[in-house]
Amino acid sequence: MSLGLCLLPATAFADHELEDRDIENGRALYATQCAACHGAELQGQPDWQTPGSDGVLPAPPHDRTGHTWHHDNQLLFDYVNLGGAAALERRGVLGFNSGMMGFGDVLSEAEIWDILAYIRSTWPQDVQEVQASRNPPHEED
Repeated sequence: MSLGLCLLPATAFADHELEDRDIENGRALYATQCAACHGAELQGQPDWQTPGSDGVLPAPPHDRTGHTWHHDNQLLFDYVNLGGAAALERRGVLGFNSGMMGFGDVLSEAEIWDILAYIRSTWPQDVQEVQASRNPPHEED
């Protein structure tokens, strides 16, 4: 191996935002802040893929049957922090009629990450790995 290759920064999937989080705090916060819409068992609302008469999709499940794990950490964070419409607008999706309000005035950044880490902890290992692969690589410290 050449010396040049040894000096390149190592990269890893950016799963670290969800590592070493307080899962029990996330579970408690999920119960008080999220379960009313997304279900105590992360099951979501019935017919969550069909918009209501107002054009808003019901709250999706956060278990493996939903699409939460299809998204990268930053989008999940922004969705909780800013709300659905604002999070997607940041990514160029305009006019999305989301029922998800932002919790940035209610929860700290650390609390949002704890909730997301709790949700991830309920997924099977293979689903966790797929979700981790959706995150852009970061240099390791």
